[in-house]
Amino acid sequence: MIPNQLTVFFMIIYLLESLIIILQSSLIVAVLTREWVQVKRLSPVDMIFISLGICRFCQQWSSLLYNFCSYFNPNSLYWYMSVVWEYTNTLTFWLTTLLAVVYCVKISSFTHPIFLWLRWRILRLVPWMLLGSLLISCMTIIFSAVRHHSRIQLFSVMQLPGNNTMTERLKTFVENIMISEHMVVLAFPFLLFLASTILLIVSLTQHVGQMQHHHNDHSNSSKKAHFTVLRFLGFFLIVFTSYFLSIIFFTKHTLWERESWFWVGESIIYAIVSMHSTSLMLSSPKFKKALKVSCCDLEAA
Repeated sequence: MIPNQLTVFFMIIYLLESLIIILQSSLIVAVLTREWVQVKRLSPVDMIFISLGICRFCQQWSSLLYNFCSYFNPNSLYWYMSVVWEYTNTLTFWLTTLLAVVYCVKISSFTHPIFLWLRWRILRLVPWMLLGSLLISCMTIIFSAVRHHSRIQLFSVMQLPGNNTMTERLKTFVENIMISEHMVVLAFPFLLFLASTILLIVSLTQHVGQMQHHHNDHSNSSKKAHFTVLRFLGFFLIVFTSYFLSIIFFTKHTLWERESWFWVGESIIYAIVSMHSTSLMLSSPKFKKALKVSCCDLEAA
């Protein structure tokens, strides 16, 4: 298949975004691995970060291989490679949700007994929650493999002359199954992420309201810090929601074709992924410090 100029343009955009995401993920893994080697331990939050970095790295490589191989050589064999992408994508959702839950429990000021119980135990539960995320994501591989096998069989039937009405009905049926599965698999971690982030925003907003009664320098600096966190959380919420909605939308509209609009969709999705990775890195003082050190080394060189 020979791509037109518009397709080539969005292919290049997608490729550049993929390289940026791979570099971002590699930096996350490198920084945390160096710390693990130095201090012989990782905090529970850093465990989630390094798992997310490894997962995002594998996800992007599987996306690159699947998209380009299936485009230039549309062989049904390559369709099974998308199972790897779906597994890493599901795991990314769960890891991001786990990070949001940990931040919500540790930072929020709610005094409900459930929050107090979780605050005392959450960090010790993180390794088990990571294991649970891996196992839940592994379960999706079975459904993905069965669905892709059905998709391959239908694609073979579509190449044969016959009843177009029946073929279109089967195609619509497979599309509905794929969209429904994506909704079911991704909706639960996304809704949990949504609830955790909104609760944290509400808690910080209430705390800012309480500080309005104090007018000393300490309260003013605290309010500025809280407003900064609130802006970050709002941006983070918008980015991850956009990622979820774009996956659902473009899965439906670029399911069978690999035309220009498919690469437009991929460019939009991975632009959001790159912003998501950047926001995660900027939320951690360790990565800010690593970036400053890298910039200083470049200036010295």
